[in-house]
Amino acid sequence: MESLILTNATLFTGDEVLETKALWLENGLIKALIDPQELPAGIPVRDLAGARLIPGLVDFQLYGGSTGFFTRDLSVDSLANMYQTHLLDGTTTIVPTLFSTSLERILRAIEAVQTYWNQGLPGVAGLHVEGPYLNPSKRGAHSPAMVRPPSDRELDVLAEKGKDVIKVMTIAPECFDDALLARLQKTGWAISAGHTDATYEQLNRYFDQGFHLATHLYNAMRPFEGREPGVVGTLFDRPDVHASIIVDGFHCDYASVRIAKKLLGERLFLISDATFAHYTGGRLELEGFTLNYDGQRFVNDEGRLAGSAITLLEAVKKCVEQVGIEPAEAIRMATAYPARQLQLDHRLGYLRPGYEANLVALSADWRVQEVWVAGQSQAPDLR
Repeated sequence: MESLILTNATLFTGDEVLETKALWLENGLIKALIDPQELPAGIPVRDLAGARLIPGLVDFQLYGGSTGFFTRDLSVDSLANMYQTHLLDGTTTIVPTLFSTSLERILRAIEAVQTYWNQGLPGVAGLHVEGPYLNPSKRGAHSPAMVRPPSDRELDVLAEKGKDVIKVMTIAPECFDDALLARLQKTGWAISAGHTDATYEQLNRYFDQGFHLATHLYNAMRPFEGREPGVVGTLFDRPDVHASIIVDGFHCDYASVRIAKKLLGERLFLISDATFAHYTGGRLELEGFTLNYDGQRFVNDEGRLAGSAITLLEAVKKCVEQVGIEPAEAIRMATAYPARQLQLDHRLGYLRPGYEANLVALSADWRVQEVWVAGQSQAPDLR
C-alpha cells in the first residue's frame, strides 16, 4: 500500500481554498484531507513549502506536443510526446484532437488511441474529432480539401469503430439534417457546435434538440450583431449551453474573455488548442493544411490562426493576470469544468477523497514545482 501525505500547501480543491489542511494520498487516490496536527504515524510526509496544490489540468482540445502532431503522425509515440509535453506544465489528462482529415486517417487515429490504452499508458481520455463536417465559410485554418458534408456511411463507420474512443465531435449544426443529428445523439459523444455560420434561429433549434456545447467561443463562428445575434449571441442568450475558449492573447481580446465569463459563468471553460507546445520546429504541410510559426503563434499561408502555441497552464495564468479572474475560478476552468464535459468529474478535476491523485504543485508565479499522476511524482521524458 503506497501512501504519501503532502503538507504546507494551499489546497485549491475545486470546492474551496484551504490553507490549513494536508492531503493524504494512498494507492493512486486521494484518501483524505486532514489536519496537519493529526498526521497518522508511519506514512511519508512531503513539505511543499507553501506551494499552491491544485488538481491536474484537463485539456479538452489540443493537437500536438513539442514534436508530435497527431493528425500527421497517428502513432502511439505522437500521443506519448503530446502527453509528456503538456505534463511539464501540469496537464495530466488530454483529449488529442484531429482537425478535418480523411475517414481513413480518423480510423487510424482511433486505432492509435486504442493501442496507447492497451499498452497501459496514462493520461489520454479519448479522441476529439474536430470536423470534417464543418461549414466551409467558417473552416478557419482547416484544409478546404478535407472539409465536407456529413454522410450516413461515414457516421455509421465512426459510430462503430470509434464507439469507445471518440469522446467529442465538433460539427457545424447547419450542415446536418435532423436524422443525422439524431444519429449523433445515440453515440453518447459530446457533440459541440463549432466552425459554424448558423443563425440564431438555426442554432436555437439545434440546442433545443438536447445539445449543450460549443467549440472555441468567438473563433470560427458567426459573430454577434444587432440584427442577427449569430452563434456568439445564441451562446450568450442560452442558460444551458457550455463553451470552450482559447485564452492566448491572439484568438480573442482579454476584454472579450471577461465579458464571456460574466455572461456564461461556470459554463465557460479553457482549452489550450495547442497545435504544438514548447515548439522549436519549422513549417508543416498536410493535406492542404499549412502551418507557419512566428515565435508566438501559428498561422496558415492565408494568415489565419492555426491553433495556439500555449499550454493550458499558460491560459490559466493569463485568465488571472490579464482577464482578472480569481485564481480559484481560473483553475476550475481548466480542471473541474472540462472534466464535467467529459463526464469524468466523478474522479477528476477536484481534490476530494476517492478522486485520482493527479496533482500539480505551483509557485506563487504559476511555475510548476512538481506533478503527480495517480499519486506518483513525474519526471516527463521528451526524448
